[in-house]
Amino acid sequence: MINPFRKWLGRDERTELPPLDPENIPEHVAVIMDGNGRWARKRGLPRVAGHHSGMKNVKKIVMAANDLGVKVLTMYAFSTENWGRPKDEVDFLMKLPQEFFPLEIDELDANNVQVRMTGLRDGLPAHTLEAVQGAIERTKNNTGLILNFALNYGGRKEIIAGVKQILQDVQDGILRADDVNEDRFAKYMLTSDLPDPDLLIRTSGELRISNFMLWQLAYTELWFTDDYWPEFTEEHFHQAIAEYQRRARRYGGV
Repeated sequence: MINPFRKWLGRDERTELPPLDPENIPEHVAVIMDGNGRWARKRGLPRVAGHHSGMKNVKKIVMAANDLGVKVLTMYAFSTENWGRPKDEVDFLMKLPQEFFPLEIDELDANNVQVRMTGLRDGLPAHTLEAVQGAIERTKNNTGLILNFALNYGGRKEIIAGVKQILQDVQDGILRADDVNEDRFAKYMLTSDLPDPDLLIRTSGELRISNFMLWQLAYTELWFTDDYWPEFTEEHFHQAIAEYQRRARRYGGV
């Protein structure tokens, strides 16, 4: 089998990564892009240099996912808890969409990628929203990989907001309490029109999900690497999917 990653890895034709089963590619892959600051500190650089390097890594992994046939790639870009970081770091992070999309949107669009955002728009700076919304509008009719940025997102806030809306709908007579089950509850999540992630990847060696998609990750396969996000390569992505394909997903059964 010809390996699609060789063109990035510069590998010799005789050296291949283990082949993947094209019939068992995860439909939805979620990524916690962690370790930018530590990557920079290790090199004597300011934390923002790590965020900038991490931003440049996004398109590489998007293209890898697209080439393999992944349908949805959700990337955890900024959490509701990240507002507690130093102001200069937050300000830098809020400006990254203004840099990323003008640089990459043409190629994303040419590859039929559809950009989306999951998260709370309230509280985001106008310039951040403008950059993200511009990319969403530009690619809204694309039918390929959905690139979903989790921006100003928190799993607990999402669940609480969903519960409040259910209570309101019950109060308004739109919904009966007896109608609330798992399928109905999922429709009140921000990702109601997306499948739950099949595979979660987290970089940097941390072994937690950090308030990310708490409802959606119930039966997601988890894969961790010690490498920081700026070091994460297409080869890592391949390894994560290869491990996913070695696992048996039983969903509580036998």
